[in-house]
Amino acid sequence: MPGNRKKKFSIQSKYVLLILTILCITLMILSFAADFASGPFDAVAGVIIVPFQKGIGKAGEWLSNRAEDLKTLSELTEENKELKAQITELQLSINDLQSDKYELSELRTLFQLSEQYSDYEKTGARVIGKDTGNWFSTFVIDKGANDGILPDMNVMAGSGLVGIVTEVGPNWASVQSIIDDDSNLSGMVMSTSDNLIVSGDLELMNDGLIRFGQLVDTEGQVAIGDQIVTSTISDKYLPNITIGYITEITDDANNLTKSGYLTPVVDFKRLNTVLVVLDLKQTRDSQ
Repeated sequence: MPGNRKKKFSIQSKYVLLILTILCITLMILSFAADFASGPFDAVAGVIIVPFQKGIGKAGEWLSNRAEDLKTLSELTEENKELKAQITELQLSINDLQSDKYELSELRTLFQLSEQYSDYEKTGARVIGKDTGNWFSTFVIDKGANDGILPDMNVMAGSGLVGIVTEVGPNWASVQSIIDDDSNLSGMVMSTSDNLIVSGDLELMNDGLIRFGQLVDTEGQVAIGDQIVTSTISDKYLPNITIGYITEITDDANNLTKSGYLTPVVDFKRLNTVLVVLDLKQTRDSQ
């Protein structure tokens, strides 16, 4: 019938080997029991028994080799799993070491920065949040009013100025960086004491630059490479904190002022720890 299909019949190799072994033993017993010493039985044995014995031997050798191969494969598979686990563990250890190395390097930089501005009282803080986007234009730190943080306190990292505290909670504070579009601060050319205005521009930061303008350089002494610091006339920023270095300078259309671009001394794409200066500009000016 169409619905009836012949069942496939298969015998596992171990059963074949067993049958051949039993057959061989039976023939050997019969050879002893019948006491055939004559040539006919030897001829039969040479034709039938010997090939069987050879076949059984080869089958046994093949099965033995196959079993050894399977054992070796199983051992290799297990060893491969162990090696993969070890590689994963080593990779995690390497990542941890790299993270520790980066953090140590960052802390060393902060220590050097703290030493450079030793006149100011400071505290370290970790960055715990930021606005969307590639740049740390505004971000949140893990210290606030409970740690003595107040609005308008200056924030530093890397080799100089990051920005200023704008809002404070019990254990957090918001910081606006100098690259933010709404940031404007009074700067000064370190070598000539000429004042200028540094303005944030997130679009410019794609080229690693921030803008400056309103520079009055009547004697033409300001040049590319000059250091720009916070001005003494700034109402919120403490004086002489490095902002960046001039990379381009041009005359304005009025022929009275100059403008151009700075390269900031802070990496605003990677900020993990910062220094908050606990001195306020107004407080220091009144002392």
